[in-house]
Amino acid sequence: MTDELLKRCRDIVGASWVLADEAAMAPYLTDWRGRFTGRARAVLLPSNTAEVAQLVRACAEHRVPIVPRGGRTGLVLGSVPDASGAAVVLSLRRLNRVRAVDATNRTITVEAGAILQSIRDAAAAAGMLFPLSLAAEGSCTIGGNLSTNAGGTAVLRYGNTRELCLGLEVVTPKGEVWDGLRGLRKDNTGYALRELFIGAEGTLGIITGAVLKLHPQPKASTVALVALESAEDALALLSLMQERCASSLTGFELMSDFCLHLVATHFPHLPRPFDGRHPQYALLEVSSSESESHAVGMLENAIEAALETAIAGDAVVATSMAQSGGLWQLREHIPLAQASAGKNIKHDVSLPISRIAEFIATTDAKLADAFPGCQVVCFGHLGDGNLHYNVAPGEGVAHDAFLAHQSDINRIVHDSVVAFGGSISAEHGIGALKREDLKRYKDPVELEMMRAIKAALDPLGIMNPGKIL
Repeated sequence: MTDELLKRCRDIVGASWVLADEAAMAPYLTDWRGRFTGRARAVLLPSNTAEVAQLVRACAEHRVPIVPRGGRTGLVLGSVPDASGAAVVLSLRRLNRVRAVDATNRTITVEAGAILQSIRDAAAAAGMLFPLSLAAEGSCTIGGNLSTNAGGTAVLRYGNTRELCLGLEVVTPKGEVWDGLRGLRKDNTGYALRELFIGAEGTLGIITGAVLKLHPQPKASTVALVALESAEDALALLSLMQERCASSLTGFELMSDFCLHLVATHFPHLPRPFDGRHPQYALLEVSSSESESHAVGMLENAIEAALETAIAGDAVVATSMAQSGGLWQLREHIPLAQASAGKNIKHDVSLPISRIAEFIATTDAKLADAFPGCQVVCFGHLGDGNLHYNVAPGEGVAHDAFLAHQSDINRIVHDSVVAFGGSISAEHGIGALKREDLKRYKDPVELEMMRAIKAALDPLGIMNPGKIL
């Protein structure tokens, strides 16, 4: 960074909030999994939207690229600078306030650096629910959630982050502030600009604030774990649960036997609900606006029907909050168990729900043929068609040697995803990790439109360069 620009940044945010020392910058330059470390001219930590705008204007004048950074929980290198050292990292962690809660309008206005859990807590304090829920909610920021259109475990009932956002505040690549913080359900006054920035991974501008939808807190919720013989049975169970419970079905998670075997191996203190092992499991959550007995009754009746029709082989229904939490921990500890087991190749894909079982069987077979002994860790949000389809080395295979085949494994999985009418990214985004894959699989007309939007809004190409496009 030039001395002139460095001085200007210090004048804007204060010297202590411009980090140029290698040791001070280090925590901002490495991805969550610790597999890539970039370089940067400096790390900038503004405290409000006006400072973000001034910093962007200064960087634009000096043609210095900007990499926005949230909670560092992404998995596709979306908030990590490249190895050139040309960019600055702009961290939003100081923009972390809840600005307002409007219980009557059922909205909450927050800054982009607010931690997801703090937003959920603020909503709960007002007697409301902000339903976005992720394993990383204690550290991920809402700006990152918006920039990747995060999903989570409640999409089946409440939708992705996009569906939970009514308005945005954005600093454009020119350093202008677009104040779109409107809590309106209907606003038919032209292009839906909000939609451009959600899911854009900071390539079109920097989200600094958002108006989010709140929902009534359910009176009660209950959880069950169901043992299944196949993914086909999981789809049949999903249909049955939707028929019996409708919108009260708030979660439906699929987990393979190998997933729970990993969890049991690395976290033996967690519950083991069944004596034997089953090929697949479904974790169900039903919520009620009436009462706990109503929620439990709906769930038990639906599971009884599944057992009677042999869709389900066995089931455990939680009888307390503690038991519900224990069953959810089985699901939430799968990524942690994978990390404890060693390195693996992750895929975040979405498919038409009706084709998920066929996709799993076909892709499992292709991988087994190409890489004998490899182990598939398949779990995810079956209710919205999102699978985390991860591939680990077989017993006795060195992890680094296995990772050398990452491009070949990605090709097998992504070719299969596209063949079944799916997407290579469901909720993690594209970042730098999947950029070349996007070129391969995205419709050329779509790519050209995306490039045109990027060129129109960011003609200097300074906003998170090298990500998505």
